[in-house]
Amino acid sequence: MVCQWCESDLTSKTSNTVYWELPDGTKVIEIHNTPTIQCLECGMNYQTDRTVKEIEDQLYLIDTSMLEKSMTYDTLMAVPRLLKRNYFDFSK
Repeated sequence: MVCQWCESDLTSKTSNTVYWELPDGTKVIEIHNTPTIQCLECGMNYQTDRTVKEIEDQLYLIDTSMLEKSMTYDTLMAVPRLLKRNYFDFSK
């Protein structure tokens, strides 16, 4: 995998804690063990576009009022959805 920031091929898959604002802007949640790309050359840690989309879609499709302030990525992704897919995503 090539780093999206410096284009180095010295990257590794890891996990990290990220902070995400809910779609309605009411609060920020802490998400532990989120899949992350770490560049060993420039030091950047980031999530792939796919991971970002998975998190954003999940947050649109669940009842966010019941979320804890801190959780793991797997716990967030396991929250039952109110809708089957994000009908507001026209990028497909």
